[in-house]
Amino acid sequence: MLFAIQCEDKPDSLDLRMATRPTHLEYLDSQVAAILQGGPVLDAEGKPCGSLLLVDVADQAAAEAFAAGDPYAKAGLFAKVSIRPFRQVFSGGARIA
Repeated sequence: MLFAIQCEDKPDSLDLRMATRPTHLEYLDSQVAAILQGGPVLDAEGKPCGSLLLVDVADQAAAEAFAAGDPYAKAGLFAKVSIRPFRQVFSGGARIA
C-alpha cells in the first residue's frame, strides 16, 4: 500500500539536518525497496526545510515504523510529520488509474 510521508523541519534546524544527513541516507539506502520517490522539500531560498517520501509498505503501522526509524526523526529534526495513504493516478508521464 502506498503512503505519503510529509515532514516539516523545526525552525532554524538546517545544521541538524546537515549533520544527520549521512545516517539518514544510509537508512534510506537500507529501505530502498520500499521507496518510490523521496527527497527534501525546499524553502524559497532553495534550502531544505522538510522531507517528502512516497513509500510502498504493508499498512499504516509499517509506514509509521518507517518514519520513526529515520535518523532525522530520531534526532528531533521534525516539527510535524504527516503519514497518509496515497493513491497513484499518474506515473511516468501517463495516467495509470
